[in-house]
Amino acid sequence: MSIPVDVAVIGCGPVGAFAANLLGKLGLRAMVVERDREPYSLPRAVHVDHEMLRLFADVDLLEAVEPRMVAADGHLHIGADGGVIRFLSAAGAPRPFTFANDYFFYQPELEAALRAGVRRFPQLELRFGTALTDLWQDDDGVTLQLDSGETVRARYVIGCDGARSAVRKALGIRLDDLSFDEPWLVVDAEVDGPISFPQFAGLPDGADLQRLSVMLCDPRRPATIVPGRGKHRRWEFMLVPGESDVDMMQPHVVAALIAPWVKGVTHRIVRATTYHFHGLVAEDWRRGRVFLAGDAAHQTPPFFGQGMCHGLRDVANLAWKLALVLRDTADAKLLDSYQRERDPHVRAILGAAVEAGRYICELDPERAAARDTRLRSQSGPRTAADLIPPICHGIVEQGSGARFIQPMLTRPEGCVVRLDEISGGGWTLVLSEGSDVTLSPGAAAVWGRLEGTTIMLGKDCTDAEGHLTRWLAQHSAIGVIVRPDFYCYASAADATALSCAIERLGSALCLRPVALSPTKDIHRRIVA
Repeated sequence: MSIPVDVAVIGCGPVGAFAANLLGKLGLRAMVVERDREPYSLPRAVHVDHEMLRLFADVDLLEAVEPRMVAADGHLHIGADGGVIRFLSAAGAPRPFTFANDYFFYQPELEAALRAGVRRFPQLELRFGTALTDLWQDDDGVTLQLDSGETVRARYVIGCDGARSAVRKALGIRLDDLSFDEPWLVVDAEVDGPISFPQFAGLPDGADLQRLSVMLCDPRRPATIVPGRGKHRRWEFMLVPGESDVDMMQPHVVAALIAPWVKGVTHRIVRATTYHFHGLVAEDWRRGRVFLAGDAAHQTPPFFGQGMCHGLRDVANLAWKLALVLRDTADAKLLDSYQRERDPHVRAILGAAVEAGRYICELDPERAAARDTRLRSQSGPRTAADLIPPICHGIVEQGSGARFIQPMLTRPEGCVVRLDEISGGGWTLVLSEGSDVTLSPGAAAVWGRLEGTTIMLGKDCTDAEGHLTRWLAQHSAIGVIVRPDFYCYASAADATALSCAIERLGSALCLRPVALSPTKDIHRRIVA
């Protein structure tokens, strides 16, 4: 007999585990299938940005993961002459998203916290130490065969099973190669003190090299030095022509490469292995009822630390849409927006990472010098987070689609909380102070069907730092509609425009017809 579930998640690395936590929070019945019984014991991904901290908070895991992370000050690129060519940092700047822009972590700890979170939900079936052997689908669902002998019947499947994805291979989905393939040696170590740095010309005042990801764009050997939590440090060294993977992983070679950075400091090598940094994107992110997410769908060079972030955004984008469809609130056509939104978003960031990789990996001294001159003349983004583009096609209104801010706000009783702690996540409408808004019957029906929350500044909270007030003023808006994945669906200048936007939202989401409710004041008191 087949085990029936709403969603089967194949793979329980960070992306699969986060997907399971989201599905659990949404009340869906899911099964997680993971071939390894325990999280991989060595570090792989090391960086996330503020958006990921917000997503962890959304599944009530912030207290579990944030203490295991170190907030860093950004990214520093050093040219062939030893001078700064690019500095991406928001250190000391206001924080409209509350969290720091950059966090570094130790992946086994993060995975353990995410897996522990999965176990909170009794409706989630867990199959660790179990592999998928086959899958086939029809109009009503997907049948999965596991090596345990079990058969699972799922209405939908999310393949989060990594770069060598068995799900992707079973579906016959090809990868679009963006023509970037460079071999690098990655060295992780436990270091009992600060590491040594040379004197870099043009370093900004107050920049703390111990809290920065430092990229050496040296044509003799490009390299990266990455901060980590606690004693963990990472180095990445590009292999130059003539060097082999086997030779570069030899202990004496590894020791010689990191020696300049650990002078007089006790340290222990945790691992040293070679990787090929790729730029790849799946041509199709979905076949029927099966979706790809994370490394199964795309692989990004690590130069802006966005690889894991991509995967977490994937499932944050997909989970709330699956919930609407599975609850019969929306038609399954809504799911067509998944690739339409995520593919261009990923390609834009991946393209920036590939571009950075190409200038970082430049081995010709003359071209490297020209590169340094060119980059120093460009203003460029202020932070790596500024590289994240808006969603341009999908469930967004024209001109919207950017990540929406999440400042600290003061509740009437005096406590200071994040915006999402007031809204509780889900669809949220933020209104300017003193707004007099009454929705049209059609808009009220849509908002009620989505179980949307409304927050009025000055009534439900005080915007002491002014981030929300400034955002609304800059967009000439009386209100802004925020999606469950915290991207802006639309803003509106008045109550009529707001009603029209919400009515269009109902159509964009392919909501199934519902009876219209009477016109009513949409503002409701948020109860602590």
